[in-house]
Amino acid sequence: MATALYGPDGFFVSGPGPAAHFRTSVHASPVFTSCLLRLLSSLDAALGHPARLDVVDVGAGRGELLRSLSVAVGVPLAQRVRLVAVEKAPRPEDLPPEIEWVDEIPQGITGLLVATEWLDNVPLNLAVPTPEGWRYVLVNPTTGEESTGNPVNAEDAAWLNQWWPSPAPTTPGRAEVGRSRDEAWADALRRLDRGLALAVDYGHLRDERPVGGSLTGYRGGRQVAPVPDGSCDVTAHVAMDSVASAGERVARCAYTLVSQREGLRALGADGGRPPLSLASRDPAGYLRALAAASAVAELTDPAGLGGHWWLLQPVGVALDPLMAR
Repeated sequence: MATALYGPDGFFVSGPGPAAHFRTSVHASPVFTSCLLRLLSSLDAALGHPARLDVVDVGAGRGELLRSLSVAVGVPLAQRVRLVAVEKAPRPEDLPPEIEWVDEIPQGITGLLVATEWLDNVPLNLAVPTPEGWRYVLVNPTTGEESTGNPVNAEDAAWLNQWWPSPAPTTPGRAEVGRSRDEAWADALRRLDRGLALAVDYGHLRDERPVGGSLTGYRGGRQVAPVPDGSCDVTAHVAMDSVASAGERVARCAYTLVSQREGLRALGADGGRPPLSLASRDPAGYLRALAAASAVAELTDPAGLGGHWWLLQPVGVALDPLMAR
């Protein structure tokens, strides 16, 4: 999975970029950026308006979110904001010069660290239950054919025992070992001196783990078999409660875990249809308001993007992150 996504010919390193293959909240509507800007303004105030306010986008794609923020952020905040994209792919030639481009999360962040659909692409192992215990799933990297491998190691066994309820050995199914995602998120939080970390992703909780797992692939806007040959996105939903617990141990602060629908509404995304009376008074204004409502509806649809989880973890700052209205 690591080679298929981040190797020299990996999906995220070569090719046109994720936006050509699937639609995220960042691509769906500028409303998402507007809500993050409200969150950033609230965080800036809680931090005491530092001389430098970092915004670090982990898994930045081709910099779409930071491009939008660079345009939307107003004076005087723009004079203090430092925009940093973290991505394995080469820097896009048309990226504005004020956006930094790095391949590792920087140290000493003061501000907002945001990871939109990053954790679901952090490589992980798969395991299947057997009468002797959990065993790894092996995969042929060119055909996708799977087979059963060795028993899982002690660290992965401990994670599975705590976070993934084991089915009966005779029950078809498998687990996605989220320990690597926990470690990735904890490492990201260690690089945040003061501020807020926000992860937005597909996910599930312990009592609702998918029996057969969630591993899949995407290419060209379509769901495909997750063959790890570099030709498609290989992704699996995130064990959000496990990730949150790992982050809590680092941040030593309470976290907030809500749906994207709840998060965006708390940040002012309404989504209500404009009154029909506006159509007769201001037809153009009615159409603009209707388009904005449709965009919010897509972002908050619980059967789609609105079903994403938002994990918000403050580090070294007193902040109720969803009171930034």
